[in-house]
Amino acid sequence: MLKRVDHIAIIVQNIEQALVFYRDILGIVPGEIQEVELIEPTSTDSSLSKFLEKRGEGLHHICLEVDDIDTTLVEMQEKGTPVLDKQPRIAAEGRAIFIHPKAANGVLLELVERD
Repeated sequence: MLKRVDHIAIIVQNIEQALVFYRDILGIVPGEIQEVELIEPTSTDSSLSKFLEKRGEGLHHICLEVDDIDTTLVEMQEKGTPVLDKQPRIAAEGRAIFIHPKAANGVLLELVERD
């Protein structure tokens, strides 16, 4: 079912400030390395903004790649796993679903089928 860790998303208050460390110190080039993803809310009423306000900066989610997102969604539902999506959503890298953190020891998981 799972193929690999696709990426890890880190939520930050300001991407430009965070890039000083991730790009300038660690050498991670945005857009070319997909293992680290920095995300920043684009509006004050978004789910990302609410997450950041409640939990602060840090790990947002871990993304795992799967072969077939439709089959995976059905399997998760059949197993009683709390999934945040009733159908796969369009993600930057393909189609994805999110698993509620209460199912994964407090970690938000994204499962993605890459294009």
